[in-house]
Amino acid sequence: MTNMSIKSIKFENVGIAVRDLEATISFFTDLGLTVLGRDEVSGEWTDTAVGLDGNHAKIAMLQTPDGHGRLELFEYLHPDAIETEPTLPNEIGMHRVAFSVDNLDDALAIAATHGCFPLRGVATYQDVYKLTYLRGPSGIIVMLAEELPKN
Repeated sequence: MTNMSIKSIKFENVGIAVRDLEATISFFTDLGLTVLGRDEVSGEWTDTAVGLDGNHAKIAMLQTPDGHGRLELFEYLHPDAIETEPTLPNEIGMHRVAFSVDNLDDALAIAATHGCFPLRGVATYQDVYKLTYLRGPSGIIVMLAEELPKN
């Protein structure tokens, strides 16, 4: 154990590599996120930061309406993106992003317009939430949850 300590830490965002940046932006903005900015990045600084030589990507930063949650989406132009099998919920590593919504049925209807449907169905957790996992663009697992009214 070291004697060093961090005085402050703040969660910034989750970064997700996607196959089609525009389709993924459309999916998440239809669910209610907003685009904070877009850019195309490359050069020595990205090679150094990411640890990938020749790194060149289109990026977009999205934010939830409450201003706290952010997604950084990136589509690699170089090197070529590596296609992998979609992750399963029990695989080690990051596998989903989660959002609370005020109306799960409406959120699922929006997701369906993008060809995204629950993996199995909608469940209820201890009369607190109804929730589901769905496979979003580029195979991203997205959890959507609606808080149920308190009795």
